[in-house]
Amino acid sequence: MKSQKEKINLYKFEEELYDLGFEHICGVDEAGRGPLAGPVVVAACILPPFLRIEGINDSKKLSAKKRDELYKIIVKNAISYSCVFIDEKTIDNLNIYEATKKGMLEAIDKLEVKADYVLIDAMPLSELKTNNKSIIHGDALSASIAAASIIAKVSRDRYMDKMDIKYPNYGFKHHKGYGTKKHMEALEKYGPCKIHRKTFSPIREMLQKDKQLALDLFNEENENKD
Repeated sequence: MKSQKEKINLYKFEEELYDLGFEHICGVDEAGRGPLAGPVVVAACILPPFLRIEGINDSKKLSAKKRDELYKIIVKNAISYSCVFIDEKTIDNLNIYEATKKGMLEAIDKLEVKADYVLIDAMPLSELKTNNKSIIHGDALSASIAAASIIAKVSRDRYMDKMDIKYPNYGFKHHKGYGTKKHMEALEKYGPCKIHRKTFSPIREMLQKDKQLALDLFNEENENKD
């Protein structure tokens, strides 16, 4: 009896679209919607029609070593791919949903070879004029989306490793900005740094508290002057 994993054909969506005459099928996915720090990274990827990459899957289900191995294969063989970083300031200004959507549209637009069909992980893109389909859990159901997921995840992880060197107090190399116990302890001790998302809880509450303390201190100093 086959396992559930073996039953899933990650090329099903692509094969059906090839049969309909579509040639350049693009997968789109993001990494980093949930962390408290750093960018959300979006990738778009068009794989060759007859390429079958062994082990490709949702990036979250793969080890870091396996992701790196697959990343090299994907970027070497892809017809076209792009990767877009949407920084924490933009996330704070727009909100994470709109920032992710912005990244997806930019990543698709940046492809050197234009897609004639786009498969998107979960998020509907009504603004997109190209034929497209949003697939819930698409990174586990479509090879093209899984490839984009791996590009986005590896790219973001490498960026956060660099931020660990720049901001060594927070342990970004280990948790990549997610709200782990160690990260929360560092935030309590050092407060947020430049790449923390200021509108995300609990950072928002920390900043509001600091602002209130500063205001109280200012009022107290003025009272003493009187």
